[in-house]
Amino acid sequence: MFGMSIKEVDAFGLQQMQSQGEVIVIDVRTDVEFAQGSIQGAKHMPLHMLPLVADQMENEKPMVVICRSGARSAQACAFLSSKGFTNVYNLRGGVMGWAQAGLVLAAA
Repeated sequence: MFGMSIKEVDAFGLQQMQSQGEVIVIDVRTDVEFAQGSIQGAKHMPLHMLPLVADQMENEKPMVVICRSGARSAQACAFLSSKGFTNVYNLRGGVMGWAQAGLVLAAA
């Protein structure tokens, strides 16, 4: 994907990042998927909208991108990296991995 390696974090790694302070969580799933529940504090940004708003997104804080399984979020990470974002992580296993780790999904 764009010839770049994508940094990944697992569910417990993301939980630790959240407990340590400022991390931006971007959920690139569809409206319907997002409405079924997401990770607490995640901002909804459907994947197809990312190119339209990337220029206005904050680039100072670590950013973790999530989707259902980790595939779409990996695409989003590659895209953001190509736009100069350096502190971007893909959530390994996505929301399914988060739930399989026994962590709670928040209501949208």
